[in-house]
Amino acid sequence: MFAGTHTAIVTPFKNGKLDEAALKKLIDFQFDNGITGIVPCGTTGESPTLDYDEHEAVVKLSVEFARGRGVVMAGTGSNSTREAVEMTQEAEAAGATAILQVAPYYNKPTQDGLFQHFKAVAQSTKLPIMLYSIPGRCGIEIGLETIAKLHEACPNICAIKEAGGNPERVSQMKQLMPANFEILSGDDGLTLPFMIVGAVGIVSVAGNLIPGPLSQMVQHALKGEWAAAQEIHHRYYPLFAAFLKLSTNPIPIKTAMELAGHCDGELRLPMSPMSEAGRAELKGILTKLGLV
Repeated sequence: MFAGTHTAIVTPFKNGKLDEAALKKLIDFQFDNGITGIVPCGTTGESPTLDYDEHEAVVKLSVEFARGRGVVMAGTGSNSTREAVEMTQEAEAAGATAILQVAPYYNKPTQDGLFQHFKAVAQSTKLPIMLYSIPGRCGIEIGLETIAKLHEACPNICAIKEAGGNPERVSQMKQLMPANFEILSGDDGLTLPFMIVGAVGIVSVAGNLIPGPLSQMVQHALKGEWAAAQEIHHRYYPLFAAFLKLSTNPIPIKTAMELAGHCDGELRLPMSPMSEAGRAELKGILTKLGLV
């Protein structure tokens, strides 16, 4: 179901408010360039700074603007199980076609707590759910045995966005999980290493800016056309690396989107603008790639 390229879309702001026109333009840009799906209200979409009404509005508008052209996987994760359930049900009612569930952050539940949390969310919806393990942000990792237990107990938990940075964990999951459980990379620069050992795509940050090339790269990899996939990877690797090096996501991608003329680069505190030196370095990379 999820094989391909899904963009974790930025949330465009203008003067502190959601910029609906820019959001529509961004979503059209994604689907016009072959993207498999979009992920509104993820980390890249600054979900921690969206209030409840804004979160609901972004999901509803994303469904409307997508017009059935691909997957709309709403980010509805929370460190409160009750809130995650409520947001999941709201997203389903709004027409989302799938759900992304990040590991609860800050309160650091046990593996049993993770199991109970995700089980409660899964039982609240009929939609397919992709787990999201990103220990660098959440402070915890969704354990392999927990993933297996969740899929067995809740078949609609059928995929994971793996952002732990370790291709070996993909191999371990492939040993443990049934073939129909899909693994996607959560890091643009690790897409090909992950796919070589069994992942089927990417939930991407860079896709906001280069949906076409990323979609082509993943399709080449799915077909086993590794030389063609590697050529695209190597061309855009400096951009992938810059997004990790220059500042915290989503600061670099929003800056890049502004520089390329896609939307305003406005961020919400505590996210603050990129330094002038970082901005200049990023612009140089974009210029070399012909993106500005």
